[in-house]
Amino acid sequence: MKNHTLKYTLATLIAALSFPGCNTGTSPHEARPLIVTEQVPHDSDDPAIWINREDPSKSLVLGTDKDANGGVYVFDLKGRILKEKTVTGLARPNNIDIGYGLMLGGKPVDIAVVTERLTSKLRVFALPGMEPIDNGGLPVFENQKLAAPMGIALYKRPSDNAMFAVVSRKQGPQDGTYLWQYLLEDDGSGQVIATKVREFGAWSGKKEIEAVAVDNEAGRIYYSDEGFGIRSYRADPEHPDAGAELALFATEGITRDHEGIAIVSDSNNGGWIIVSDQSAGELHLYSRNGGTPDTMEHHTLKRVVKTAAIETDGIEAAPKLNGTGFPKGLFVAMSDDRTFQYYSLEDIIGTQ
Repeated sequence: MKNHTLKYTLATLIAALSFPGCNTGTSPHEARPLIVTEQVPHDSDDPAIWINREDPSKSLVLGTDKDANGGVYVFDLKGRILKEKTVTGLARPNNIDIGYGLMLGGKPVDIAVVTERLTSKLRVFALPGMEPIDNGGLPVFENQKLAAPMGIALYKRPSDNAMFAVVSRKQGPQDGTYLWQYLLEDDGSGQVIATKVREFGAWSGKKEIEAVAVDNEAGRIYYSDEGFGIRSYRADPEHPDAGAELALFATEGITRDHEGIAIVSDSNNGGWIIVSDQSAGELHLYSRNGGTPDTMEHHTLKRVVKTAAIETDGIEAAPKLNGTGFPKGLFVAMSDDRTFQYYSLEDIIGTQ
């Protein structure tokens, strides 16, 4: 049983300390959170950030509470739980992601999609109000013995604005079909339906695949083959080489598990692929390299950051949020004391 009270006290103390300045190279830098959220009841797991494009100060952080009677907790940028938006009564919600502008009922709707592990479903909510728009849930991995969904990432295809959900599971086969991808669309009544479009994804067989992230600009899917490395595939399921693995990296230097993944675009240096090294309490930043959907990539380790978060699993990043306490970007890390920690993105990626 986890001693959440002790961990929360420790995390709060660490968060209050002022860490020393950054070094160069890949020796660990250190960053401290600007805000630690209120606690969720059971087990914080994965965050997502919804950006309010009309008023960034009203942007939201969503975080899963992973329990048989769990929920999606919605926080403001001060880390306070917004009870009127929070959804409870979900059956072990695992990971969550945000999609912008899915056409429903003839108008674009921003959505939050969460995996509900014990029901083998995706749950879909309209933002910012968190109204359910899935007719009770979208079944995934149907007719499979290994059907408990975990990771989720959304991809919006630039050519036609079609939106897809990429879903991983607690356990899966080693035959290159561990992840399934679904087209999300209107059922004709303003509710979301999901249609499977492909199965893909190599797996080492070592642990599991949970974290999934999409680089929408580059047309890439990245996922954590825990204890082995980070793998990459094309995000467009109709690409001629959609089944070809594009990259395998971060195979060395991770203490135990490859966990959360966040993508940061940067016009100056191409950007970063951030991976959480759970047991080390570190973030490993790899070169994103920009690239195009037809370009092979080689990702090198550029920076390591020590955080105050405990056993960090899920992470997420957002660009500049003008008019808020995060004008240079927001980075959110799950912490195993039932909280989520907010960092200035600049403290994570540096100023170069």
